Amino acid sequence: MEELLIGWLKEYGYFVLFLWSIFEGEMGLIMGGIMSHTGDMQYMMTIFVAGLGGFTGDQIYFYIGRFNKGYIQRKLHSRRRKFAIAHLLLKKYGWPIIFMQRYMYGLRTVIPMSIGITKYSAKKFALINLLSAWVWAAITVTPAYLYGEEILSLLNNAKQYWYFILPVIGVFIYGIYTYFQKIERHFLQKRNNRF
Repeated sequence: MEELLIGWLKEYGYFVLFLWSIFEGEMGLIMGGIMSHTGDMQYMMTIFVAGLGGFTGDQIYFYIGRFNKGYIQRKLHSRRRKFAIAHLLLKKYGWPIIFMQRYMYGLRTVIPMSIGITKYSAKKFALINLLSAWVWAAITVTPAYLYGEEILSLLNNAKQYWYFILPVIGVFIYGIYTYFQKIERHFLQKRNNRF
């Protein structure tokens, strides 16, 4: 199975990277960086394709917000706290929040939809989004490209000692989740204190 997946990545690498970048991103970009390191993909093309995928994904979310405001309010009712935080961030920081939203766990899809709901310029959003996507791709692909050998060695060790690695990954993910929950509560408390 692993050989089949690696074979597909080598044959259809840029297409897989593009799709992966639309839906999720970071793991695909790291894989693209490693494949650029091994020579299976070209470094600059990897950044270009990954950036286009990230841009496409956020444009989709933006236009979902732009043309489906009522649907979002009905169907995403459980995520209204995140939409409130996204609106607060946009009001407070303006366009830089568009640039930074890729790095904001839990708000990555909500912020483009939230901006789409507002009257924010679609052209301005697209330009900032495109530049942000290429910067994000370069920041994520480059370390994997430069340290590809070390990452491959670490992955090989992780396969051998998976029973140690899984708990460490679980604790790390829980820590990130807890941290972002604190940030979310902080913004909501600031909002409630205003009113």
